[in-house]
Amino acid sequence: MIHSTTPATICPRLGGAGSPLAHWHAMDLSVFFAGTGGSLPSPRRGLPAVLIRRGGARILVDCGEGTQRQLISTIGLLDLDEIFITHFHSDHWLGLPGMLKSFDLRSREAPLAVHGPPGLKELIGSVLRHAGRTGYELRIIELEPGEVLERDGYRIAAVPVSHRVTAYAYVLFEDERPGVFDPAAAVACGLAPGPDFGRVQRGETVDGVTPDRVMGPPRPGRKIVLSGDTRPCESLKLAAHGADLLVHEATFAIEEAERAYETGHSTASQAAGIARDAEVGLLALTHISIRYPTSVLRDEARAIFPSTVLPHDFDTIEIPFPERGRPELVRWRAGHTEPVSS
Repeated sequence: MIHSTTPATICPRLGGAGSPLAHWHAMDLSVFFAGTGGSLPSPRRGLPAVLIRRGGARILVDCGEGTQRQLISTIGLLDLDEIFITHFHSDHWLGLPGMLKSFDLRSREAPLAVHGPPGLKELIGSVLRHAGRTGYELRIIELEPGEVLERDGYRIAAVPVSHRVTAYAYVLFEDERPGVFDPAAAVACGLAPGPDFGRVQRGETVDGVTPDRVMGPPRPGRKIVLSGDTRPCESLKLAAHGADLLVHEATFAIEEAERAYETGHSTASQAAGIARDAEVGLLALTHISIRYPTSVLRDEARAIFPSTVLPHDFDTIEIPFPERGRPELVRWRAGHTEPVSS
């Protein structure tokens, strides 16, 4: 089901009805950075592409030139479930035609949905007229500002941001989770340990004992926000409120704030200001220009929002449930990963 909303209505941390405990058990959530560069690729940074992995779901946000090569050389060219394009500047989508054809050559059978702002159908249609149609079903879906896509246990919202062209940020936010089961309360209500405990945790009423009598208050799900290219804007700040992770572009340092505004981008300090005001858990800066050492942007942002990291290509941020810890940057090291604090 798809329905619409406004950016202000998706700023809460959680939404939707609770799910059975089993649905949430060991549900991994991570963000893999396939490309962290700005408008130009460099020897160390590819063009924008981020892979969200949640349980078995694989969701790609943006697909800059060379994205499939970045994936093949690291985690493999996965059978993606969905692709989201933030806007139509070429550094954010030019890798898409080759990837779509690679799936075709690998005899993909499952349908693939590609989402983006209005104009996506014309863009992809033009490309495929020259590249050739795909043998699998390709669903091109144009999203309206504020539109929310319902998924199993989570939602993805398209939030309009301020760039030189129509552009979206994307927000993935999970449904709230059931509260913690209280065995002592269950025994006090007359339930015996065993199958009845499991039944009431799954939402059943057992011998007149309703779940609300033995379960704690609902717990929030997780929330991640990817800005795409944008100036600082109120819609993004609202949508990012309380997010566990905000991935925000930082194309410029503060001394070029005027140029950032003119070109529809943000400085590192402006991204940090959004993260601070939105009270996010962790800020990850991307769309890094070759003109700056990463330490310049990192230090500028940390002066405003200390919980800031600058991922390299192939790094991952793991997002655990809040009660299990904070989001953590894991560096890629020649096929191996290790957690870092910077």
